[in-house]
Amino acid sequence: MTGEPAAQPLLQMALRVEQDIFVIRQRGREVAAVVGLEHQDQVRIATALSEVARDLLGMSGGADVTFHIDAGADGRHHLRADLAPVTPLPAGHYQPQSGAVSRLVDTLGVATVEGVTVVRMSRRVPANAPIPTPERLAEFRSELGRIAPASALDELTAQNGQLIAALDEVRSQRDELAVLNEELAETNRGVLALYNQLTEELEETNRGVVALYAELDEKSAQLRAASESKSRFLANVSHELRAPVTAIIGLGRLLTDSASDPLTDEQGRQVDLIRSSAADLLNLVNELLDLAKAESGRIELDLSDVDLRPVFGQLRGTLRALATRPEVELVVEEPSAPALLRTDEVLLGQVLRNLLHNGLKFTERGEVRLRAHRQGDRWTFEVSDTGPGIAPELHDRIFEEFYQVPGATRVGGTGLGLPYARRLVTLLGGTLQLTSEPGRGSTFHVSLPVGGA
Repeated sequence: MTGEPAAQPLLQMALRVEQDIFVIRQRGREVAAVVGLEHQDQVRIATALSEVARDLLGMSGGADVTFHIDAGADGRHHLRADLAPVTPLPAGHYQPQSGAVSRLVDTLGVATVEGVTVVRMSRRVPANAPIPTPERLAEFRSELGRIAPASALDELTAQNGQLIAALDEVRSQRDELAVLNEELAETNRGVLALYNQLTEELEETNRGVVALYAELDEKSAQLRAASESKSRFLANVSHELRAPVTAIIGLGRLLTDSASDPLTDEQGRQVDLIRSSAADLLNLVNELLDLAKAESGRIELDLSDVDLRPVFGQLRGTLRALATRPEVELVVEEPSAPALLRTDEVLLGQVLRNLLHNGLKFTERGEVRLRAHRQGDRWTFEVSDTGPGIAPELHDRIFEEFYQVPGATRVGGTGLGLPYARRLVTLLGGTLQLTSEPGRGSTFHVSLPVGGA
């Protein structure tokens, strides 16, 4: 490194004989005390000075020692000591004999000051030390001038005292370290015990989770098997029932035909009752077959771009005949153009027809209304009525198979229409939800994606 012209030093000394090493050590400690270094830093820089002075006395026959105080780039002041060898250093560099010297100070190296090679070391002054103004520096010099250097014996005594104090501090730190190590070992034992406990609990939990998953898999397999068995049973039984039920309806029609022998009024009433019951049974059989097909996944979608206006027109025409109560009006609103939806037209018609038929069946006065509107990438269909409404706790149950809402307004039905409608809507990639309160009617919301399932 290169140096700048030296400012007026705090103190100047000469190193020529071995006794000067003790004096330099003493004066270095005194200078450090005057500028505000703490006791430990005073000992460190004094020790570093004595080590470097001993090296230079042997390498170059001595040195001229000066002490300065500088303002550093970090905003802190530094106590600097320059040792200019009497004869130039070999190869122009210096390597301390003790590797620990450089750890005692903040910087240690060789610098060139006004053409002279010096060994320079420095130590930062505490931030709370008084600012070294020119007046303060003059006081430092005056104070250092009044301090008489002690003898080598005094310095050795002081050095021994410092060494004893350092040893006491090391011993105290060693004892504290031993206590800390013991506490750390105890903590480690506790942590290890806790870790082992947590590991055992985690393994036990994992075993329980694995067993639970195995049980869930088994139950799922049993549920799938039961569902498949139910679907097969419904399909087989319904298929076997269709033929005799159809035959009963046909025989009843023959008995009431004008070409057959006339029946008495009581006989006619009984045959009509048989035909009506057989028709209800056939309707139940057909719904069971449809539900079984939906559950088994045997319904195949026939997707196409459907114009909703003809679909709504067909619903309006076919269901108007079912609105037999003059107090109930069927309203099918025309959807706004373009009313295009990619879906299965037949299945969509079944869903909407089922919901409208339910509304007409349970509504005694007012209206049943169908409307549709597009929101972003979905079409929403709403089938609302002014019927008795459904309590919130029953909103999920009405989608269960064979369930019918109890009450005075309960009418005939199988309880399969809504479960079947929801399965069809799910198959089409949509959702079927209910909004209803007792006395406020019901609204079924069907939401389908514009692009299809």
